[in-house]
Amino acid sequence: MTAKGFIDKQSLAAQRSNPDSLNSLMVYAFKGFIPVVHPSSFIHPQAIVTGNVIIGKDCYIGPGAALRGDWGGIVLEDGCNVQENCTIHMFPGVTVRLEESAHIGHGAIVHGGHIGRNAMVGMNAVIMDDAEIGAESIIGALSFVSAGMKIPPRSLVVGNPAKIIKEVSDEMIAWKTKGTRLYQMLPADCRDSLIACEPLPEMPADRPVQESLYSTWEAIKKSS
Repeated sequence: MTAKGFIDKQSLAAQRSNPDSLNSLMVYAFKGFIPVVHPSSFIHPQAIVTGNVIIGKDCYIGPGAALRGDWGGIVLEDGCNVQENCTIHMFPGVTVRLEESAHIGHGAIVHGGHIGRNAMVGMNAVIMDDAEIGAESIIGALSFVSAGMKIPPRSLVVGNPAKIIKEVSDEMIAWKTKGTRLYQMLPADCRDSLIACEPLPEMPADRPVQESLYSTWEAIKKSS
């Protein structure tokens, strides 16, 4: 490990040769259904993927996420992300589908809903059974989308119960798409650099500052 608190290539190779450097994946077959995961995707070792789950290319599944394909199916098309502590489940016989580049924020729940292409579900939002989120829609944090609700494409939705308040602008969807792109790059970054390690006892004096790769929507609005 360098003075800056980074692991050099030699140490990284040694760590990767250690089978205990990361815990084994918590991926489970259920009643004969084995999850299918494209090699380009990344499942954090502390996420749980069970049963009839199909995960496409460049998907990210964060720690604490639970994808339960026990009673029905779950399909993640290419480029989706399911962030930390999210839950995806369904009633028996239902398939939950996240279309390409769907973005599920920290702590959100999708129970039997359908998420359209390049749509975003905000942090701690809840999408209930048979709800349909249209392509490029944005569901605000903490929103509750009730069972069977149909959200048209490019809708901005907030509240409990959820209400459509306006159409998503080109600028807003460009901001969302950029954020999702970061998550599509994250699987490769995790495979290259995520390893179990001991913490440093103190802050190194020459620890560098991380890049600023993305800004909040409020910051984008203020700068425009």
